Amino acid sequence: MPCLRQYYQQWPLTLPHKPIMISDIMEKIEKKRLAILRVLKDADTLLTGAKVAEKLAANGVEISERTVRLYLKDLEEEGLTRHYGKRGRLVTESGLRELAAAGGIEKVGFLSAKIDQMTYRMDFDLNRRSGTVVVNITLVDLHDLIPVLPLIYRVFEKRYTMGRLVALFQPGERVDDILVPEGKLGLGTVCSITLNGVLLQAGIPTTSRFGGLLEIRKKVPTRFVEIITYDGTSLDPLEVFIRSGMTDYLGAIQTGNGRIGASFREFPTASQHQVEEIAGELEEIGLGGLLRIGNPGQPLFEIPVSEGRVGAVVIGGLNPVAVLEETGRRVYSRALAGLVGFDRLFPYTELDGKIGKLS
Repeated sequence: MPCLRQYYQQWPLTLPHKPIMISDIMEKIEKKRLAILRVLKDADTLLTGAKVAEKLAANGVEISERTVRLYLKDLEEEGLTRHYGKRGRLVTESGLRELAAAGGIEKVGFLSAKIDQMTYRMDFDLNRRSGTVVVNITLVDLHDLIPVLPLIYRVFEKRYTMGRLVALFQPGERVDDILVPEGKLGLGTVCSITLNGVLLQAGIPTTSRFGGLLEIRKKVPTRFVEIITYDGTSLDPLEVFIRSGMTDYLGAIQTGNGRIGASFREFPTASQHQVEEIAGELEEIGLGGLLRIGNPGQPLFEIPVSEGRVGAVVIGGLNPVAVLEETGRRVYSRALAGLVGFDRLFPYTELDGKIGKLS
């Protein structure tokens, strides 16, 4: 049976430099996923796909039984539901956590508000190299992760990543509302919003404008080919692009031609030199991710910048794990998943050894 990802890949691309309507489609898909989880949560017994479709219809959500089965298959692979054969399915504890986390996002509203919230919550001290940073979490099977580690390493080596540090979470561990289920590992990568938090501590306000796909040609970043504005979506743009099969990290690391995740920020012109200095310090400790900073009031990668501001491109935090999806591994990734202590992070080159102890 085909999975939903195969349908995502059929969606048409849009013209560069315009917010794309794929975010609206992903919003609808996410709402349907959550509606199915709520039906399973509210049920006092196992439910088949037909029963789920029936209860959804009673709640005013029209989804065909066949489509419900596709959603249920994806939810099962993500560890959010458990299948008991012909008897039906139940929601798992991870599924309940997903519903709780989604409820939090709905309360926050647009992603721009969540970005501000996470920026204020983190307390990393650059001078002391201590405190919390924002991380993304990817839930993955151990047997899926091991074969792809060489490709993940190459994404880091090509510097298409937010820093050089990662975290590993075992089953039963929690990062905010996300619980790592049995049979899965949680791979944490540094979220680009960490840069916002560090700059805020230095008194520098950051305007996060959009996330997008940055085209790489002959190993050189050239332009944004797709963008989704942060104030127009409650889903992280890079999550959308990865799930939709629109990224091309394999091309970027193997041929030098591909599409990687990045975001666009603006800072006050007067802070430019300070931003560059802080970015350099973050690079030294493994948290660097500032790809390019422009000139005051001048376009950067063909993106116009407001007067009195300077534009900057920051590497996407989920970039290292996108190759899992590109190689056919089904994973669940959540950007801005939560806060972890800086001392929990370690160099990506140590992943092999740490995972080897678990296998």
